[in-house]
Amino acid sequence: MIPKEVLENVHKIEVTTSRLVTDVFAGQYHSVFKGRGIEFDEVREYQIGDDVRSIDWNVTARTGKAHIKKFIEERELTVMILVDASRSCHFATVNQFKNQLAAQIAAIIAFSAIRNNDKIGLIIFTDQVEKFVPPRKGKTHVLRMIREVLFFEPSHTETDLIHALQYLSKVTTRKSVAFVLSDFIEPEGKELQRMDLRRALAIANRRHDVIGVSLTDPIEKQLPNVGLLEIQDAETGELTVLDTGDKSVRSDYSRRAKARFIQRERLFDALNMDHVDISTQGDYVDQLVRFFHKRQQRRM
Repeated sequence: MIPKEVLENVHKIEVTTSRLVTDVFAGQYHSVFKGRGIEFDEVREYQIGDDVRSIDWNVTARTGKAHIKKFIEERELTVMILVDASRSCHFATVNQFKNQLAAQIAAIIAFSAIRNNDKIGLIIFTDQVEKFVPPRKGKTHVLRMIREVLFFEPSHTETDLIHALQYLSKVTTRKSVAFVLSDFIEPEGKELQRMDLRRALAIANRRHDVIGVSLTDPIEKQLPNVGLLEIQDAETGELTVLDTGDKSVRSDYSRRAKARFIQRERLFDALNMDHVDISTQGDYVDQLVRFFHKRQQRRM
């Protein structure tokens, strides 16, 4: 039985995100993911008011008259949300846990999708696929997804994004828009830059439109000065004691963290993969709006 507190949280997220979708995101979602269409329809003569970027220069040169390519809008998208449920995502030092933040972001995406008549599905993963909810439409389906993200108790604690990406390609045969919600943190020895993960992301991004949504807590970038601090790796359970009063310790921690985040950005950029970094400390709405706007501008 689902606890009353979880149901209350689901209702709160439903009310908040539904309002945001109505006021902000539904139109942006449509313009970013469905505005141009992906299917070629025909070539016709250019008319005043047509977008000059759609001109087919080969036909124009051959006929001596300006022609444009006409596209038909894809009527239905399949949107998949992959949510990292590893132990490191059940953590935060400010505002809310990463998994709670993930539920709100997933709700924004899901409500925007069904508002645009798209199917929405869910994959919850750790170092294995823990839960798969096939793509469907409808408000009831979205509420179920939100409950799963908030309430689901994974059986494993570590992360294997490669396995989740491979599973995505198995269960989604047609091209989809896939949002990967994760902190992209892996234990030592399993860093993001390893070639097998790069290869898995590259393959998935060729088959689908993969978007990385990085969930980050401020302490993952900079240590506070609070004296001796015992830190436990959420996924491996390993304990480490740091003297945060030591400036050199804080400086080394920040340097290593910065290098890790730079590597992650370079990986996404090298794969031409869209990504947005969302902090547990900031306003996720503003960060998502900026991301949608940036993506729309790039498409134009």
